[in-house]
Amino acid sequence: MSAPHFLIAELKTNGNQMLAVLSVMPKQFKTGSQGYYANQKIEIDGKRYQVQIQLVEIGSKKAKDGGSE
Repeated sequence: MSAPHFLIAELKTNGNQMLAVLSVMPKQFKTGSQGYYANQKIEIDGKRYQVQIQLVEIGSKKAKDGGSE
């Protein structure tokens, strides 16, 4: 399976109420690792929150660096 162009993340309450839908886009992190990342501000019961989603591919930094850490 090839890597997806982006991911969709749904944030729901335990009562299954939809709070937000985020598009999680590919990212090359400053550390050299690669993965996916998204952030968004949402409101729950009148309070504002910042949501962050980060998926880091395990071993991607090592693979990019040619095996050295």
